[in-house]
Amino acid sequence: MMKTVFDFAAIKELLARSDFSFVYDGLSGIAGPYAHRIFGAELGVPADALRNCTPLPDFGGHHPDPNLTYAPELVKTMGLQRDGTKLPVGAAEDIEAIPVFGAAADGDADRNMILGRQFFVTPSDSVAIIAAHARECIPYFRDQGGVKALARSMPTSMALDHVAKDLGVPLFEVPTGWKFFGNLMDSKALFGGEDYCPLICGEESFGTGASHIREKDGPWAVLCWLSILARKNQGVATGSLVSVRDVVVAHWKKYGRNVYCRYDYEGVGTADAQTMMARLTGMIDMWTQSGQGPVPLGDTADGPVLASCSVFEYTDPVDGSVSKNQGWRFILADGSRFVFRLSGTGSVGATIRLYLERYIAPSADEAALTADVQAALGPIVACALKFSCLEEYTGRKEPTVIT
Repeated sequence: MMKTVFDFAAIKELLARSDFSFVYDGLSGIAGPYAHRIFGAELGVPADALRNCTPLPDFGGHHPDPNLTYAPELVKTMGLQRDGTKLPVGAAEDIEAIPVFGAAADGDADRNMILGRQFFVTPSDSVAIIAAHARECIPYFRDQGGVKALARSMPTSMALDHVAKDLGVPLFEVPTGWKFFGNLMDSKALFGGEDYCPLICGEESFGTGASHIREKDGPWAVLCWLSILARKNQGVATGSLVSVRDVVVAHWKKYGRNVYCRYDYEGVGTADAQTMMARLTGMIDMWTQSGQGPVPLGDTADGPVLASCSVFEYTDPVDGSVSKNQGWRFILADGSRFVFRLSGTGSVGATIRLYLERYIAPSADEAALTADVQAALGPIVACALKFSCLEEYTGRKEPTVIT
């Protein structure tokens, strides 16, 4: 199937370059056989570049999630720290020893993480960049005239929205859950509705996919990135490689940057989490019923201003189903936002997810566009935590996982 989607010869040429290096971490999940067959046998990647690619019942003791926290071996190999900042590595030759491209899969191979040399690509940016380059770089989309629609889960950053506007195609904002993307993909075939295929979609939780199958597809996402890099490096001399970072920064310079991060607070007391969310619901109801305009959230005149808030509800355009209470959204006057979601409200506790986003326009200078994520989001983080009283309700001073 992948050979019907991608130009394997072009990818193989990229992987054979002396200035290109590749590492893939299967996290001892089921991605291993795909990695050995596709990246190894078909594309010529050496066996020692395919790490943890033997599936194991206990995932070899790993937590099989492809993120900065749970793939520490790969993250360190790529010259990064747990928060996505650069790992101090010393001399220039040490930096050159870091692979040019790195990727990871989760336990069942449907999710992915993309890394460049000392550079982390957020899942939100990844799906937007794949969509922006699909027609130019991937035969499956080129042969069908490009994408007909794009879709993202609500907590995923709005980076994909800018690409949809540029391409002139519909953008669907759906609840978290791949079934909502599946409905869009099957709109014509199963429901007799509008044809949205080919469609590219993604979730902030490292899931990226398209209408070639009805599930997120980790190896597919990695091959998308290799295809983009292969195209960008056609005719580029050895030693002048267009890198992952180059591709991402060029995208930001065209569309702007949606600086983005997710904080997970795992194992929170269920009652505490539900009480906190009930308070947020009450605040949203109060704001909606009052009809009041923007509300300052800070202590200074130039502080953050709440422009709108809502509990996300989705009416499926394909089957008409309604999904309520899909997340608590708070939009600031400058286009930034923070979103809360609650999951896992069982006997082992709940997980509170906090999504943070700030938009930087493409007209900003490169220093602003490439600013450190945590530094850029600092005021939004402080605002969200103070507004929600998260520490007071949960007792947590910091998140369990940052992605």
